[in-house]
Amino acid sequence: MGKTLRRTLYAILLISVVACRKDPPAVVEVVTRDVSYGESAQQKMDVWLPEGRNTADTKTLIVIHGGGWVQGDKSEMAQYVDSLRKRMPDYAFVNLNYRLAYNNSVNVFPSQENDVKAAIEFYLDHATEYMVSDNLVLLGASAGGHLAMLHAYKNDPGGHVQAVVNFFGPFNLTVMWDYGLVHQLILYGATGVFPVDNPALYSSSSPSSYITAACPPTIALQGGTDPLVPPAQTTLLISMLDNAGVVNQLVYYPAESHGWIGANLVDSFNKIERFIADHVE
Repeated sequence: MGKTLRRTLYAILLISVVACRKDPPAVVEVVTRDVSYGESAQQKMDVWLPEGRNTADTKTLIVIHGGGWVQGDKSEMAQYVDSLRKRMPDYAFVNLNYRLAYNNSVNVFPSQENDVKAAIEFYLDHATEYMVSDNLVLLGASAGGHLAMLHAYKNDPGGHVQAVVNFFGPFNLTVMWDYGLVHQLILYGATGVFPVDNPALYSSSSPSSYITAACPPTIALQGGTDPLVPPAQTTLLISMLDNAGVVNQLVYYPAESHGWIGANLVDSFNKIERFIADHVE
């Protein structure tokens, strides 16, 4: 066979191989609503997976709603998710619901704590399928802030939680009981017991019981006129984190109450974005 013929055949073969070779499929954005992580109709979460994600680098921000542990829905956190997704497009996001307590007897503590744990375990079990890493940031508001702290400080032996964002979440439930009748009604609705009758439950359900030097960096946002979760709860949180040597930041709005909108909420999102960028690798 002549050289010219061999070269021609080789060229034809090369073109055929290149033509048959397919590029790997693009990693596109995926949004899945109401993913079930348990048997209850309330045990559902929404999942946003970003374009171009991978199991080495794509971290996840998990969002937890408030409502005194007896009401609320993940839809209430839509503004938080939308705003932070724009600021942090490389992150995956999870917005979850959990079972709500009612009648002072059904789905009481630690049901909500257990649901957050179950949802996170479900998500991590599917991390390879979702093409995300096992590094997490937890964000919660009010009761959701309490649940975010409780999971990060108590129920994360694998060290998956890299940072916590706490919007005015209760920190020490026993202390909170003593603030007055409104706080007692809220806590009794969530626990079904008085702290004097079950001090162990109030202690085990308080993030304050689990502060150590191993706790993840925490940013706490608090309104100065909050009647439901008074600033003293966040002051105690910051003090204990400082004493334990845990990286933390307090964002304090003196004139704000239990939640805020407008310029201060935009400022909150900006500070959260910066805190996560500075402290989550």
